[in-house]
Amino acid sequence: MNDATVVRAVDARKSYDGAVALDGVSLDVREGEVFGLIGPNGAGKTTLVRALTGTVDAEGTLELIGEPAGDSDRSRVGLLPQEFGPPARLTARELVAYYGGLYDESRPVDDVLADVGLAADADADTWYENLSGGQKRRACVATALVNDPDVLFLDEPTTGIDPAGRRALWDLLDALADSGVTVFLTSHSMEEVERLADRVGLLRGGELVAVGTPAELVADHGGPARLVVSGPEIEAGAEPLRAAGFGVEVGADELVVGDVSPAELGDAVAALADAGVGYESLTWTEPTLEDVYLRLTGEEFEGAATPGASAVGGDGDRTGIERGDATTAATAEAER
Repeated sequence: MNDATVVRAVDARKSYDGAVALDGVSLDVREGEVFGLIGPNGAGKTTLVRALTGTVDAEGTLELIGEPAGDSDRSRVGLLPQEFGPPARLTARELVAYYGGLYDESRPVDDVLADVGLAADADADTWYENLSGGQKRRACVATALVNDPDVLFLDEPTTGIDPAGRRALWDLLDALADSGVTVFLTSHSMEEVERLADRVGLLRGGELVAVGTPAELVADHGGPARLVVSGPEIEAGAEPLRAAGFGVEVGADELVVGDVSPAELGDAVAALADAGVGYESLTWTEPTLEDVYLRLTGEEFEGAATPGASAVGGDGDRTGIERGDATTAATAEAER
């Protein structure tokens, strides 16, 4: 990765029939960088990708590979939209060959199919409509790679792909970035974003509310480590834990004990035992990018099952669980 800017937006704005889709978004993505864009449905992610690739007009400055987004060299750009429906009666091989034929120069079809795990003749020569969901998505990824792009926009690239295939595709994207390809990724897979992205931007309501490396975002917005105590009627343990000096939130069949170091776990367990409170499980977790998402949007990441998520509020400035303070995040927000 170097300092050359490949994707740039300055004060990007877009509305549809009075509804704001982008509200002053500014960002720079460098050559060889993997930039992950996350946010709730309707946050403006797809609109931003369309604006950056010149497929929709938007106000502000939007540049791609040093040119206005709408005037950039299409042969240097690969694009995979989330919704992509190629002809059903083309084989995977024919599909990639068709898209390769749209460019003056393209990569050998068999090489591209091998990159996405469709090298076997039984896969490559199967009609698109008869491929599995994961194979279809691999074939779609191949169409975005066949022109050997310098910048690659991928919207939910691994949807429907099995875990082994997903990791193989991640390795491919890592290799592309190492070779200098810029990757702009949108995803609802937290594991995918953390695994691939050098930096992450979070869109909420058309605004880019946070940008940084995963580690920076977790440090700034993730909140403290927490102990999650689960079990039916576990709320009976809240007062004993508070009496022992812990900040506690009550969730759905779980207690979230905030800012607990590993050395303090025994004290928390002892407080429950002394009060005769039983539990089914104890889970100690450090904050992750998923916690950042939850706190900045107030919504769980799609497909997420984070211990304690039911008791953590979406508030970028407060943890909602403070030592010696039993105030809930919702109440803290209401009292502002």
